[in-house]
Amino acid sequence: MVTLSDVAKQANVSKMTVSRVINHPEQVTPELRCLVEEAMTALNYHPNAAAKALANNRTNVIKVVILEDIDTTEPYYMSLIFGIAKGLDKEGYALQLVTDRAHLTGGNRADGYIVTGERARDIPLLEQLNQPFVIFGENRYGFDYIDSDNKAGTALATNYALAKNYQSIVFIGLDVKESFEYSREAGYINTLQQHKKIPQIYRLANHSRVSQAFINENWRKFAPDTCFICASDRIAVGVERGIIENGGDVPRDFGIIGFDGVFLDQVANPQLTTVKQPVQQLGELLARMLLQKLAQSGAQQGELLVTPELITRGSTRE
Repeated sequence: MVTLSDVAKQANVSKMTVSRVINHPEQVTPELRCLVEEAMTALNYHPNAAAKALANNRTNVIKVVILEDIDTTEPYYMSLIFGIAKGLDKEGYALQLVTDRAHLTGGNRADGYIVTGERARDIPLLEQLNQPFVIFGENRYGFDYIDSDNKAGTALATNYALAKNYQSIVFIGLDVKESFEYSREAGYINTLQQHKKIPQIYRLANHSRVSQAFINENWRKFAPDTCFICASDRIAVGVERGIIENGGDVPRDFGIIGFDGVFLDQVANPQLTTVKQPVQQLGELLARMLLQKLAQSGAQQGELLVTPELITRGSTRE
C-alpha cells in the first residue's frame, strides 16, 4: 500500500508538505502542489477521506434536509437526492437525510446543509444553523440557492399554448405564498400581457384529487378551446382526469401543461406536456455549490437558475 512517505520520497519533499497539499492546499505554492499531485498520480495514491476530514476538523457529512411531506409514490425527491449524492461522492462526502425539523440541529455533526421544502415559517430555524447551508428553491431572504428558472418555464408553457391557438389560457397555481410560485405565475402573466390577453388564475392545494374536484365543480365555467397551465404535474393530472370525466376532448378542445417532468407526466393518460426540471442535475449543482462554500469558509455563493425544458406530449395539440 502506498503511503504518505512514499509520495514525499517520489516528490522529493517532506511528509509535512504532502500533508499540507492534501489538507490545506492554499498554504503551499502552485509549483509545490503540482509536484506533489504528480507524485500522487504516478503512485496511484488516494488520501484517506476520514483522515483528511479529521485533519481539517470536519466530518465529511452533509445533511440533506427536506422540510415538506414526501410522497413516496413519486421519484422527484429520489432524483434530487441521487443527484446530490453523486455530487458529494465525487469529493468523498457522505449524505445524511433529515426529514424531521426536530432533528435538524441535533444528532450527529455535519459540515453543512442542503435544505429544500422550506417555507416562510422555517426561516428562523434556518437562521439558527451554525454551519454553511444552501437552499433548493427560490427565496427572498438572502440565502444562497439553486432552482429551475420558474418564470422562464411557465413563459415557455404559455407561449406554446398560444402557438397551438387555444383561445383561453388558465393558470392553476399552488396555494402557497412562496417565491417559486410567484415566479411561475409571473411567467404566465407577463406572457399573456404581451399578447394583450387577460390572465385567469386559480390556486389549489398540490393534490390531484383537489384539482380534479375543482374541474368537476367548475366545469361549466370553462369553454372548449381552453388550455390549463398548471404549477405542478400533480395538479395537471387531476385537471386532465376532471376534463375527461366530464366528457371533454383532450387535446382537441382542452389542453393541459404541467410542471416538473419527473414521473406523473408519463403515467398520465394522455401523457402530459410538461415543463421538465433537470432535477438530478440540480442536485449535483447543489452539492457543488455547498462544497465550494465550505472551501471558501462560508463565503456567499449567490443564486443559480437553470432553464427548464418544455416536453410536448399528448395533452396538447400537435
